[in-house]
Amino acid sequence: MAIPKVMGIETEYGITVRNQPDFNPILSSLLLINSYETYRSSRIRWDYEAESPLRDARGFEYMEEKDVPSKEESRLINLILSNGARFYVDHAHPEYSSPETTNPRDLVIWDRAGERILNLSRQRAEAVSPPEQRILIYKNNTDYKGNSYGTHENYLMDRKVPFARIVQHMMPFFVTRQVFTGAGKVGAENNADPCDYQISQRADFLETEVGLETMHSRPIVNTRDEPHADPEKYRRLHVIVGDANMSEVTNYLKTGTMAIVLSMVEDDFIDRDFSIDGPVAAYRQVSRDLACRETIRLKDGTTITAVDLQREYLALAHRYYRERQAPEPWVGEALARWERTLDRLAEDPMTLSRELDWVIKHQLIENYMAKHDLEWNDSRVQMIDLQYHDIRPGKGLYGKLEESDAVERIVTDDEISKAMYDPPKDTRAYFRGMCLQRYAEEIVSASWDSVIFDLKEGPLKKIFMLEPLRGTEAHVRGLLTESPTASDLLRNISRPSAGV
Repeated sequence: MAIPKVMGIETEYGITVRNQPDFNPILSSLLLINSYETYRSSRIRWDYEAESPLRDARGFEYMEEKDVPSKEESRLINLILSNGARFYVDHAHPEYSSPETTNPRDLVIWDRAGERILNLSRQRAEAVSPPEQRILIYKNNTDYKGNSYGTHENYLMDRKVPFARIVQHMMPFFVTRQVFTGAGKVGAENNADPCDYQISQRADFLETEVGLETMHSRPIVNTRDEPHADPEKYRRLHVIVGDANMSEVTNYLKTGTMAIVLSMVEDDFIDRDFSIDGPVAAYRQVSRDLACRETIRLKDGTTITAVDLQREYLALAHRYYRERQAPEPWVGEALARWERTLDRLAEDPMTLSRELDWVIKHQLIENYMAKHDLEWNDSRVQMIDLQYHDIRPGKGLYGKLEESDAVERIVTDDEISKAMYDPPKDTRAYFRGMCLQRYAEEIVSASWDSVIFDLKEGPLKKIFMLEPLRGTEAHVRGLLTESPTASDLLRNISRPSAGV
């Protein structure tokens, strides 16, 4: 039986500073990170001990030198937040990694909380910057100078599932899901075939089918084997093909459908081989097919549209859940929304101008072009594309559409505001976040699967959190209530009923 799909999203944000001739993205990202501080967390460093980014899911590990920041560098480039998230500098970008969640709606909430955390950091950083220098932050995936930065999804899986099975069934799904997950993009990059507009921002930057890299020779299926949980039981599927989404509906569909298909893969339920003949080329082809009508060739010689291939996965999902009792509560809504979306894509993709990022943006740009009599290659059109992803209130175009009720929403502003500071209640993120809120002075470092305490006497004390579904509010509410101090917590946590 497939395990619950604990999930999260890591987003690298684009950053630049207006009126700063010597702009340095690393220094600007550092200023941003260190302008945001809650619950005295800035002195707590990230624990890199368990990180293994060079371990490959195919059974080997690259033997390059592991570059781990010093303790002081770790404090400068990392914040561990009271909502269970990580906020840090990664490859010259500010990155927000959401806390672990158990369903796509919660993931949308805590991902959107990240946007507000970035914006609050921006406001605080600008307060200590020269008045003419304004920090611009974009939730997108390209700087239009040939550079792409990632939005990586993460899903908990059973380690017993053969990785070859994951590749076989997820490759076609990744190639075709962009019809509802794409963020939309003006033009082409990375020596790809030219186009006016395409569905996905990442399509032109995917160059291989399977591999470990994330910054060059980017694969469709990434093989990083870094579970951040019990390595004997779990793997974490690290998905690097997704776009950074502004639309709540798009983000919900992206993560909800992934969790459903991965459950079928885990249970070895998919009984058809949808393998694509040339997935990299097919990925770019689908991205350029705004009508969603072109066919791609499968390895068995048949041809099929991206929408119809998605319908094959949807039909399997309906059968999968009919044969299983009591699916998780969110599954029914995700299936229904997936089906409605595919039906409308097949009829006319442009009818989804309230739901899907790439359609919303396309309509916005076409209206602007018509009003100002512009062509697609006009620099102002590319600026509209970029401004769609601007996270500043009153400046970002998606935000303006949201304010005017021109796009569909699935979560509330109150939920997002609360998620900036409080963790999800049904994963280990709850324990991590509450420790930050209650015992920050005694915490020296933390990671996804541990918290390390220094009680100023005796050795450091490390609490492992290798089970992502333990440490929830239900598990540890009583423990925390009975532990007003960190010393109390460490003493009480040794009880069998502690819940961590």
